[in-house]
Amino acid sequence: MDTDMNEGANVNEDADMNMNENKTADTNRRGLTGKKNTGGGREIAFCALFAALISVGSYIKIPLPGVPVTLQFLFTNLAGIMLGKKYGAVSVGAFVALGLIGLPVFSGGGGIGYVVMPSFGYILGYLAGAYLAGLITERFKSLSLKSILTASFANLAVVYLFGVTYFYFISEFYIGNAADAKTLLVNCFLIFLPGDILKILLSALILKKGGAFFKKNIRGKFF
Repeated sequence: MDTDMNEGANVNEDADMNMNENKTADTNRRGLTGKKNTGGGREIAFCALFAALISVGSYIKIPLPGVPVTLQFLFTNLAGIMLGKKYGAVSVGAFVALGLIGLPVFSGGGGIGYVVMPSFGYILGYLAGAYLAGLITERFKSLSLKSILTASFANLAVVYLFGVTYFYFISEFYIGNAADAKTLLVNCFLIFLPGDILKILLSALILKKGGAFFKKNIRGKFF
């Protein structure tokens, strides 16, 4: 009888150990956030895809005085909204890094010397704006038109804040040819605003038309 009891105790101990091992393994798979870790392959693939799209967007441009109009904002905005604040920012960050190491992914080329160009502030704004767009989108429970437009216009505001401010300081303290308020308002803001609003509307159209796909394959996987 004692032998049976010991065997039963051993079985119970083995079962407890297996349950603990399973819980530990499940915790490792899910990580600290409680979300299941898929190994990072999907995240890397989408970040690389958007970094490439942003780079391609820099070559699709309308030449205007000041900063050229490109499709970069369209893709940085989509990255933030579709991938969330973390991976949206990673995508734009990868694009920025590629440009700074010398690849011609910016609208005016590439290289570390780009940091002293007046237009570099917009590139920094893309990074901060994508993070903000992702943050705002994550706060909404659904990918609604309201959430898309709110995130997009907040993103655009950040891009202009960084872009105009950087343009002023580089013009004033590096180039030595300060831009007055009218020049900043017209050349760095007003001439781009209609085009950027159209890009926001295009973002909303893309996201709403592909809503079911994005919710299942992208939004639900990232946040």
